[in-house]
Amino acid sequence: MLRRLKSPYWPLHLMLLPGLIFVLVYSYGPMLGIVIAFQKFMPAKGIFHSPWSGWDNFRYVLDMPDAMRILKNTVIIALLKIIAGFIVPVVVSLLLNEVRKDLFKRSFQTLIYLPHFLSWIILGGILIDVLSPSSGIVNQFLGLFGIEPIYFLGDNSWFRPVLVISDVWKEFGFNTIVYLAALTGISPALYEAAIMDGAGRWRQTFHITLPGMLPIIVLTMTLAMGNVLNAGFDQVFNLYSPQVYESGDIIDTFVYRIGLVDAQYGVATAVGLFKSVVSFTFISVSYYLAYRFANYRIF
Repeated sequence: MLRRLKSPYWPLHLMLLPGLIFVLVYSYGPMLGIVIAFQKFMPAKGIFHSPWSGWDNFRYVLDMPDAMRILKNTVIIALLKIIAGFIVPVVVSLLLNEVRKDLFKRSFQTLIYLPHFLSWIILGGILIDVLSPSSGIVNQFLGLFGIEPIYFLGDNSWFRPVLVISDVWKEFGFNTIVYLAALTGISPALYEAAIMDGAGRWRQTFHITLPGMLPIIVLTMTLAMGNVLNAGFDQVFNLYSPQVYESGDIIDTFVYRIGLVDAQYGVATAVGLFKSVVSFTFISVSYYLAYRFANYRIF
């Protein structure tokens, strides 16, 4: 015991203690509330005295006429965000990697990174003003070409594209910096050898740059698969309205309405549990595939 206390690493372990306590209290502690999904929960009686309902909450959700539509919206929006949020940062990082002027490169990185720090409450207000059919700058610009005003946030055919584009605009700066950091780990000797062999920029990109970025690409895609049912509550909640429930209502907004607004806590917990199980399954499968086909381990 005394030898362990004299270990040079114990201060580092002590530094981890606050984070460990935080995770136990706010991540693992609330998992005890999963039992609400199998109860007819009554706040006055609490978890231990509410009547047991078994699978009734799950059956109730599956019998709802909007259940499949909400699940479809969630999967479509999440997949579009994952795909676009992968392609755009990779392309931008490759382009920035070719820039030789550090001042321009750093200035551009800062500009594209800034939206990441803004909340969707702020960005939602900005988008509502910018995309307004009456006074928005986008519709005013379209009016110069004789195009009728478009109700971007109230039209089911436009709402999903707005969600995906605005999400990519907000987050691609962060992912771009992650990929740029991965590019710094590629040995310059590989590029020099490729130039000596007569390889141009395209061949260098496909045979050196992208393979060098592969580990971090696999990592980000593996982690992204866990969000396949997480289409972004903050964004959708601040932008959607009953007019676009058909194309924009997702699992998280549904849980908010049915749980906090309608006070059906057992049903809301059942939906949340279903989402967590599916997300865990997806991230487990993607981790296995990453190890099986790319020989990449996260842990």
